[in-house]
Amino acid sequence: MDEQDSRGLLRFVTCGSVDDGKSTLIGHMLYDAKLIFADQAQTLELESAAGSAGEGRLDYSLLLDGLAAEREQGITIDVAYRYFSTERRSFIVADCPGHEEYTRNMAVGASTCDLAVILVDASKGLLPQTYRHVRICALVGIRHFVFAVNKMDLVGYDEAVFTRVERDIAEVMREYRVTSCVCIPVSATEGDNINRASRRMSWYRGLALLPCLGQADVVAEANEAGFTLPVQRVCRPNSAFRGFAGTVATGRVAVGEEVRVLPSGTTSTVERLLVAGADARAAQVGQAITLVLADEVDVSRGCVIERKSAAEASSFFDATLLWMGDAALAAGKNYLFKLGTQTVPGMVYEISYRVDATTGEHAPAKRIEKNEICACKISLGQKVVYQDFAANRTLGSMILIDRITNETAAAGIIEHKLNRSDNLTYHAMDITRGLREQALGQRACTLWFTGLSGSGKSTLANEVEKRLHALGRHTMLLDGDNVRLGLNRNLGFTEPDRIENIRRISEVAKLMNDAGLIVLTSFISPYVRDRRAAAEVIGEGSFLEVYVSTPLEVCEQRDVKGLYAKARAGKLANFTGISSPYEPPEYPAITVDTSCESLESSAERIVALLAARFE
Repeated sequence: MDEQDSRGLLRFVTCGSVDDGKSTLIGHMLYDAKLIFADQAQTLELESAAGSAGEGRLDYSLLLDGLAAEREQGITIDVAYRYFSTERRSFIVADCPGHEEYTRNMAVGASTCDLAVILVDASKGLLPQTYRHVRICALVGIRHFVFAVNKMDLVGYDEAVFTRVERDIAEVMREYRVTSCVCIPVSATEGDNINRASRRMSWYRGLALLPCLGQADVVAEANEAGFTLPVQRVCRPNSAFRGFAGTVATGRVAVGEEVRVLPSGTTSTVERLLVAGADARAAQVGQAITLVLADEVDVSRGCVIERKSAAEASSFFDATLLWMGDAALAAGKNYLFKLGTQTVPGMVYEISYRVDATTGEHAPAKRIEKNEICACKISLGQKVVYQDFAANRTLGSMILIDRITNETAAAGIIEHKLNRSDNLTYHAMDITRGLREQALGQRACTLWFTGLSGSGKSTLANEVEKRLHALGRHTMLLDGDNVRLGLNRNLGFTEPDRIENIRRISEVAKLMNDAGLIVLTSFISPYVRDRRAAAEVIGEGSFLEVYVSTPLEVCEQRDVKGLYAKARAGKLANFTGISSPYEPPEYPAITVDTSCESLESSAERIVALLAARFE
């Protein structure tokens, strides 16, 4: 096997503070190594002449800064990917923005990389954004670092300046678990120590940047770990073939070896391996393979086939998150969690503390804003196969997806399992919900009344319950104020408290449905995501959303409790409709406007809906 094959593809990220010269460095590397096309070189010369690089000088950053806004401002905004090859190996570089505003872009670029090239301005030393980027690179699993101490030409190629910066870097990196860390003095504009050793810094005895990247070995550790294969697809082109496709996350596997399927724990033997459609005797980390087992084993997307690894199944974790969402994170919010090839619902049920991205200090927090890092506890709706991130980047990393917008809200890593998950077991009872419904002669369900304060929710729910009672139905009405005076008396009206209020009510309503009762709930429940989470707890087939759509001006005119007046006067914080938003239902089972429809007519329509659905 030649050296290029042994080293393999290297994915690396360039990052650092604003104007440290990241794009210029990579552009100069590509230009000097003749890794760009002739027309690109001509375009670079023309655009440099019209830009601010100076007469006769090339602005190498233009090779990477492709957005118009980037060229106008002279900064990197989005991640720019470049693919190139030398005689030694192939590379994918992610050139990332330095501004704090675009931290999430930088994190996305670093998440798929194995090595980080972090630029430091020799004339300024380490800056706060440098610390932030080092921490994020370490967070997403990068263990190989190259620090390019740039702009050495501005400090006269002084060895003492480089030595001082190198000492500061060594001090910073003691905090992190790294496999390799190299410091190289460079000048991105002049090309010193980029592709070849610089005569102006003869005191530096190490490799230039490109040769250093060419020799970086980033696959050894992953090969030494136990074998894990997250199953991405079950391949069954005909009745004679059933294979399981995916990319090897860690370790090696060979034909004839015994493997285990998680979460079931079933064992079998590797009967056949296919790599790029051809039979192979063995496969290793990073290869896309199709694996055939000797036995008929139940395997589907999201399962993990492993051998001698520490992978296991759990649903409770301690995790660290880099928050990317525009809306702040509050405990109790529901998201989709994607781990490897598994996607499951879950929530961040407790924020442990905020991590200062610059100093690493911990501080108590109830909300996490965009680009902040936090430690938290996560509860998933079902067990998933995982490994601690330190041992397996694929099975130990995750993204959080907003269930309403489908946007990526956070990137995170699993630190370790919370052991209490193994001590909880659901006990099936002999007397089931169906038997209770049969005894009561009805179908249990939950009527979820939602709307602004003063919309008439409680009055309408009370009228519906009276009509159901007259029909001989067995019911229970849960009213917002009544519940807050008892079960939820310890909760306020902040966003996290509102989330927890609805979560508790959902669980209570489900228990009452299991008892065979028809439950009516009257809560403002202002957020779509929380009502959707309630529907999942209660069961989509048992959840009927009743939207009491009475307009705000009518509700405010009624103002039975005087709450709107207090909110308008600034004496009542977090009041829905005034200082806190209300998100109308997307697809309610029924909509009622009490400002233009009588109480009797509204109640009759709801009872008729209930009869049509469940009788």
